[in-house]
Amino acid sequence: MTAELGPVGFSAHSFSEVQEIRTTVSTGPCDPERYQLSLIGAKALPLGEDDEASRAGTGVLMLHDAWLPHGFRAMSGVDRGKIIMLRFPKTALPLRPRGLEPLFARRLPTDAGMGAVLAHYLTSVASALEKGEVGEREGTQLGKVALDLTVATLTAWAGVDDVAAAAETRRQGLLSTIDTFIDHHLGNPELTPSMVAGHCHISLGHLHRLFQTRDLTIAAWIRHRRLECCRADLADPSLRSWPVHAIGARWGFRSAAEFSRAFRAAYGSAPGRYRNDGYQDTVSV
Repeated sequence: MTAELGPVGFSAHSFSEVQEIRTTVSTGPCDPERYQLSLIGAKALPLGEDDEASRAGTGVLMLHDAWLPHGFRAMSGVDRGKIIMLRFPKTALPLRPRGLEPLFARRLPTDAGMGAVLAHYLTSVASALEKGEVGEREGTQLGKVALDLTVATLTAWAGVDDVAAAAETRRQGLLSTIDTFIDHHLGNPELTPSMVAGHCHISLGHLHRLFQTRDLTIAAWIRHRRLECCRADLADPSLRSWPVHAIGARWGFRSAAEFSRAFRAAYGSAPGRYRNDGYQDTVSV
């Protein structure tokens, strides 16, 4: 069973005897941006461990970089093994990769504290999904709670005590993700703050609050990045044969008039004049 729950990917697998190996060849295009947290049942264990290791409790959590090879196998026997996997964005954790190294591929306990709370929650979500009790809206909310619990648990295990510093690191990581998404979709005229918020699984209000620390609103930032790309193209000699309106359209402006107004307001010159002046300066030099 697999499901996308808002900001996280969720899956649960039961089996009697099986071996699953994930290699760099089998990873998907989004895997470099995600971690995987696995709740491993008593009848399943990571590759490389013997059967005795599985007797140390009813289950453990393990963290992996989704891009790196890893795998699990089930013990033979009457009872069925079970693994629940949660895949979430790396930017959600207020920790640098080096700070997570002590947690990778370790058996993280679920018999007490935050580990027990997180394991119980993941098990409950898996049960609800298997029974078909979760709609799309509920799934998004369950995913957000799962992510919050995961972040709280892992940061506690990693020894992050400065909550304010951790929150700022997470905020900066989220802004970096937002900027990357915007730059990759500038050519889409339908790019809006709502689209950005939806991609990042945050509310529109949260997105606007993130940009309060900048001089520009999210909408103004999108326009600014479009205009900067247009200005670079207008100054590029290899694109001199492109019509001005084509350059505007290339970066998401719906019409030549809209592009011209926005460019003149930002740089004090019409796009064509800006290109000609730059070309003449180059020739004179």
